Amino acid sequence: MDYFHLQASQDTLEGISALGLAHLGDGVFELMVRSWLCLHGKATNERLHKAAVALVSAPAQSRMAHGILDKLTEEEQAVYRRGRNSHTSAVPKGASVGEYHAATALECLFGWLYLQGRTERLNELFEAMMEEKHHAL
Repeated sequence: MDYFHLQASQDTLEGISALGLAHLGDGVFELMVRSWLCLHGKATNERLHKAAVALVSAPAQSRMAHGILDKLTEEEQAVYRRGRNSHTSAVPKGASVGEYHAATALECLFGWLYLQGRTERLNELFEAMMEEKHHAL
């Protein structure tokens, strides 16, 4: 199996919980953030780590997610809602319940897209979020 070029079936995707998709999507999102940071000149380890932590936090993911909601297809919106409405046991310090649910929703969407091998769509959404973030930096 090639874990970088997946094409999971609809049955497989439906069999994975929203939190399972979010777990995977968290890793996908973090890898994309780390790649983006390396390619945008954050060369030292300390700067890379601080910048990555700032971008993958629930409040940051929530803000970025809200910036792309109008770009999501109906199917993507349904997956986003599935992640947002999932029952989580704890909310990390520094994040509101709403921020955490929005971050989980974004991660769920990223996991869902990744499992389908829809890397072009992942890149479109990620670039839209980072373009907005880059202007704010």
